[in-house]
Formats: sequence, C-alpha cells, structure tokens
Amino acid sequence: MAKNDRAKEEKKAQRSTKRAQRKQTRSQMWQAFNIQRKQDNKLIPYMLLALLLPAVLLFLLGFVWGNKWLWLIIGLILGATLAMLVFSRRLQRSVYDRASGQAGAAGWALDNMRDGVGMKWVTKQGVQVNNHMDLVHRVVGTPGVVLVGEGEKQRIKPMMDNERRRLVRIVGDTPIYEVVSGEGEDEVPIKKLQRHLMKLPRNIKKQEVDSLTSRIESLDNVRGNMGMPKGPVPNQAKVQKGMNRRARRAAQRNKH
Repeated sequence: MAKNDRAKEEKKAQRSTKRAQRKQTRSQMWQAFNIQRKQDNKLIPYMLLALLLPAVLLFLLGFVWGNKWLWLIIGLILGATLAMLVFSRRLQRSVYDRASGQAGAAGWALDNMRDGVGMKWVTKQGVQVNNHMDLVHRVVGTPGVVLVGEGEKQRIKPMMDNERRRLVRIVGDTPIYEVVSGEGEDEVPIKKLQRHLMKLPRNIKKQEVDSLTSRIESLDNVRGNMGMPKGPVPNQAKVQKGMNRRARRAAQRNKH
C-alpha cells in the first residue's frame, strides 16, 4: 500500500510539474509576442494572412470536394501552424538583428543549432580567445569540424590556424571548415550562420559525431592540464631552483 501511495504521489507531482512548465511556456510565448508586435508592425498582418489563407482556400475547395466544414477546420489548424511559424521566424530574425555586432553573438547562434534528420551539432565556444576578445568557436557535426571566428579577420586567422594544427592530429582525414561571422566581405552574417553550416556537405554519419567529439575533448583536457606555462620563470621558482643547487653542492662536500 505504501509503495502504491508513493507511486501515486510521484505521478501527481510529475503532472503538476508538467502543468507548471506548460503554463510558464505559454506565459513566455505571450510575453515574447507582445514585445515583438510592438517592434514589428507587420507581424499581426502576416500572422492573420497565414491563418486565414489556408482556411479560406480549403473551405472553397470543400464546395467541390464536399465536407466543406471539415475542410474549414483542417484549414484553420493548418493556418494556425503557419501563423506560429511566421511568428517564430520573425522573432528569430529580430533577435539576430539585435545580437549582430555584439561579442559572443556567433557562439550564441551556434549553441542554438538543433539536431535534425541525419544531422547533429556539438558546439564549444571560445576554444581560442585573444586579448581583443576575438573568438574562435568549434562545432563538431556531420560536415566534420567547423571553426567559426568572430572579430577582426586579420587577428582571427592565426587563431584559426593554431586550432586547425591542434585538430589535425586528432581528426585525421575528417574535413575542417573555417567560417568568419560578420557583415564584411566573405563573412557570414549571424542570422545566416546556422543555415550556412547546414548547407555544408555531410561527410560523417550522425552516430560518429559523439565519438569524434570525445577524441577532440580529450585533447582539450590535455591542454587544460598542461604543466608550467611557457614564458619567464617566476621569481619564486628561481629561488627554489637556487636552493636545490646549493643543497646538492653541500651534499657533495660532505661526501668528500
């Protein structure tokens, strides 16, 4: 009895959590819609057009095919779906326009890439960073490895070359692509970045992406646990080295 009661309580808690999540999602969508409609005067006309056009078209065809009211309902369902698609696309475009030019915008766009049929994406932001806050992000997916830079192109190029040299030892013949995000010549705007990556050829299978990512991340772990960094030796290390040298000399004199 006690187990059954606990199971019922757990199911009740799960249902309550799901209801709360759905309510929160609806609230967020409504807030996003209100914000977007104030900034985008064409949003509501386009959404109404997407909603009503399929409904009217299928209703008229219903006079020919029969069951016009059934086709009207189907048209309204289809129109509601299209209206939500219009809203999401215009909202996404607005977000990209506001994010364009800000540091880390490309990484944000890459993090929001969705897996699909035959596609998988694993993003790691800031695998190369300099003092000017130029960034190189790494995406592992079905095309292979894609290095995406954002910042000054002349400063990004050596950073991407450095990352490429590191990766070649691990990925072997897997293709490595380089993309620079921005509004300049031969650069890909933020709002087109996801589409650009999705158009790249699929060189590896979806199930191979995780194993390739694991091999690359093992290299990241080695880099993250390097010993003493290159450059001048700290004063404390110099003092310790001198003390060890004097101790060895003293030990040698005692032997004699």
